[in-house]
Amino acid sequence: MNPKTATMTLAQATDKTAAPGGRVEEILSYYPSDNAGTRANIRRLLNHGRLGGVGRLVILPVDQGFEHGPHRSFAVNPPAYDPEYHPRFALAAGMSGYAAPLGFIEAVAGNYSGHLPLILKLNNHDLLFSENDRIPAVTSSVEAAVRLGCVAIGYTIYPGSAYRNEMYEKLQYLAEDAKSAGLAVVVWSYPRGSGVTKDGETALDVIAYAAHLACQMGAHIIKVKLPNSHLEQEKAKEAYVEAGVATESVIDRVRVITQAAFAGKRIIIFSGGSKRGDEPFFDDIRGIRDGGGFGSIIGRNTFQRPWDDSLEFIGNVIDIYRGEA
Repeated sequence: MNPKTATMTLAQATDKTAAPGGRVEEILSYYPSDNAGTRANIRRLLNHGRLGGVGRLVILPVDQGFEHGPHRSFAVNPPAYDPEYHPRFALAAGMSGYAAPLGFIEAVAGNYSGHLPLILKLNNHDLLFSENDRIPAVTSSVEAAVRLGCVAIGYTIYPGSAYRNEMYEKLQYLAEDAKSAGLAVVVWSYPRGSGVTKDGETALDVIAYAAHLACQMGAHIIKVKLPNSHLEQEKAKEAYVEAGVATESVIDRVRVITQAAFAGKRIIIFSGGSKRGDEPFFDDIRGIRDGGGFGSIIGRNTFQRPWDDSLEFIGNVIDIYRGEA
């Protein structure tokens, strides 16, 4: 895709609406208990950018500076140290929204909150003290998300951690406050900790369980890793075999995760992971699309490329989700 064709004007990026009764309204019907403000913010995400009205999302998350360290995250593409680089890119590429911790959002919200859906990440974890059972710190608040004009809060849980219950309980309070304030709730559900093996972190049954847990805790949008075909839990393996669940292809596995997300009635999106080759990545995007997934949240594969290369890359991802590639 030509980078020039991927670039959108501000008016084009913010003037995407779905016709009443279309796919966006169908998705909103899955959330009948939410108030008008929360539903409006979910609608805003689904109607923004080049995927507006399609019922899919491609979100730019930039919490890696906190989670992995600034040089590890941005040295390969130094302009990305600038907080404004990321929302400016998300707008230019026609992405659905931008998610980041407090500092990055505060640095740009005054210029972008009216033009780009912003998601404030409320908890984060650093690598300066490494432990097997991680527990992210709560680093911001629902009040800050409202003050900054965000459409949603983001929160990470680690099913499998010894501290999972503490994370779940904090999520309950934050999600309730967010919904009362008319915000959507996005949950990063990443199995990790002493309760799962390294292979289990991306095992199909474990990822399905993690997605379902986030749905049960009231998330509107759930971010998980794309699973492999490994089955971690013996009882789950027996259930999969007995039910004849197909697990071999990406499409098969995405269908399993989508089914676990309330039979596709919760917005399930998949992380992009570390930077890697384009064609295998695009194959996975096709698998997510054809398996019923709602889209992707792509960080390092976006901002660790030069601007024009990244515009072309994200343009191709969006084309795939639009059924044009």
